[in-house]
Amino acid sequence: MRQVNNVNDRYRVKKPESVKEVPKYLITLVSTFCTRLFYIFRLVWETKRSLLFLMVFMALFNGVMPVIGSLIGAQIMNRLAEAYAASQNGTQFAFRMIAVLLALQFFYTFVNSSISRVYSLVLSISGEQLSNHVKMKIMQKAKEVDMVSFDSPDFYARMENANREAGMRPLQIMNSTFDVLSTLIRIVSYIVVLFAVSWWAPIVIVIVSIPTTVINFVYRKKNVNYMFFRSKNRRQMEYYAGTVIDKDLVKEIRMFNLADTFTEKYQAAFQEYYDGLRKLRIGECLYGLLAALLTSVVYCLLYIFLARGVYRGNFPVGDFSLYTGAITAISAGVTSLITSTSSIYEGTLFIENLISFLNEKPSIVPSIPEARHVDRHVGHTIEFENVYFRYPGSQKDVLKNINVKIRAGETVVIVGFNGAGKTTFVKLLTRLYDPTAGRILLDGHDIREYDVSELYDMFGMIFQDYGKYAVSVSENITFGDLGRDAGEAEVREAAAHSGADVFIDALPDGYDTPLMRYFEENGTELSIGQWQKLAIARAFYTDSDILILDEPTASLDPMAEQEIFNQFNELRADKTSIFISHRLSSATIADTILVMVNGEIVEKGSHRELMALGGEYYTLFSTQAARYIDSDGDGQADA
Repeated sequence: MRQVNNVNDRYRVKKPESVKEVPKYLITLVSTFCTRLFYIFRLVWETKRSLLFLMVFMALFNGVMPVIGSLIGAQIMNRLAEAYAASQNGTQFAFRMIAVLLALQFFYTFVNSSISRVYSLVLSISGEQLSNHVKMKIMQKAKEVDMVSFDSPDFYARMENANREAGMRPLQIMNSTFDVLSTLIRIVSYIVVLFAVSWWAPIVIVIVSIPTTVINFVYRKKNVNYMFFRSKNRRQMEYYAGTVIDKDLVKEIRMFNLADTFTEKYQAAFQEYYDGLRKLRIGECLYGLLAALLTSVVYCLLYIFLARGVYRGNFPVGDFSLYTGAITAISAGVTSLITSTSSIYEGTLFIENLISFLNEKPSIVPSIPEARHVDRHVGHTIEFENVYFRYPGSQKDVLKNINVKIRAGETVVIVGFNGAGKTTFVKLLTRLYDPTAGRILLDGHDIREYDVSELYDMFGMIFQDYGKYAVSVSENITFGDLGRDAGEAEVREAAAHSGADVFIDALPDGYDTPLMRYFEENGTELSIGQWQKLAIARAFYTDSDILILDEPTASLDPMAEQEIFNQFNELRADKTSIFISHRLSSATIADTILVMVNGEIVEKGSHRELMALGGEYYTLFSTQAARYIDSDGDGQADA
């Protein structure tokens, strides 16, 4: 929770510690607010410039039209009063003016309604475009930021809040901003009208609105702070609810009877989130009721004052409706002004989170001004020099003093227990992370000096937690190298090398079959082994210089594994290959075996050399080999 609070602290304006600092504090506060607001204007401008001009027009239109409507209504009331008086006195009265005023009233109503409807339509459509624009920015930033950011709760808090607010906040703030403009025009217009009968009434209305204003602003800030503070609770609720309905987990959830457990965890997170929110909302409501009571009493006294004016003949009854309407309109305008400005204030606090997220700077960039270019389709030498690595916020080194050289065309197998640091080793090699200390050399140069995108292109990688994509079979394979200009034949060849062609040919639409039942009715679910063969086909499809395979055959039976390794022998010809495997039978093909224990390389050599050494590798290999001895006690290996 502490890290989530730091997100909010990052952009909170520091409160003044003395009276002398108050002016500077206010200037900073206004400057920060304007910066946030300008950023939102820029987002709208980038999305649809015409929307800004339309909003300006509507602000002026909405500011002037209610006053025009009130003036027309007052004139109708006055003419009707004159007509009634004429009828009582038996004199003639021309109804032509009343007919004209009524026609003007209906025309006003039609224009006002029509333009408002068109504006709502444009705003709705533009809102979708703006939401899409912001979502695209978030996705682009997620693509750029470092892998290490995804290990940080602080980063996830910012990303969650930015993504959650992206769809509504920018347009909502823009709309509220222009509502403020139209409300100000409307209030000023009604104040001018009201000045004809009382100069002090508008001042009273403004003064009585101050408590409501303070309450709104205070609680908007409290609401924003609470949203950030409880970001962890919302992520917990989303995770627990998603886990219960996840189609890939439903079998285990059902068999282990975990639904109630996760439901209880969800409810506990919700209750923690809800208790504070309820207290906040109740407090705002109670203070708001007190302010509303004060406002109602003052307005009642103003209405009595105007009623006495009509009774004394100071102005006609039609003007009474105009003046009382002006009081009501000013009151409603002040309320709208308070709501809109507090909404803008609240929104800009949320938007600052979006700005903070989008300003996240990647550190995985070339360390020199002119990045080195990677030589492709040649042999490469890799060297780790005194490499240490620990994850941010952790005090434990995951890798310790790694020193190893991998020569061009060499096949290296890394073995060790889970948590030994094998996958972290290849994440550093592929520069998904940078070492905490030491350096990694590619062809004699620090890996940090190379162009990052070119560096990624030279690796063909199968991760232990390989991707399962809800697209067609063919796309799942070609995702291994989107830059490769290859055709259907190459896709089929990659599938044949991995053994995936057998089950693909049996699918309803072959290589065009959509996988996973997320979007298509005819989507097909694959077994774990089939998915793994598809991931291996992705590696065969990749036009890489260095092949890295992290547990590539973990879900395959030994026979299928042996077939794939035979294929890999052809694929890795003239390529540097790095394997991570728990099945040590695959280590026998390696030029070099690295044995890792607790983040350190404790043994290094060929299979024959390490077996002769009788150390850690010998123990691991012998223990695993014993599994293949017939359990009947005859001491013979199974055929």
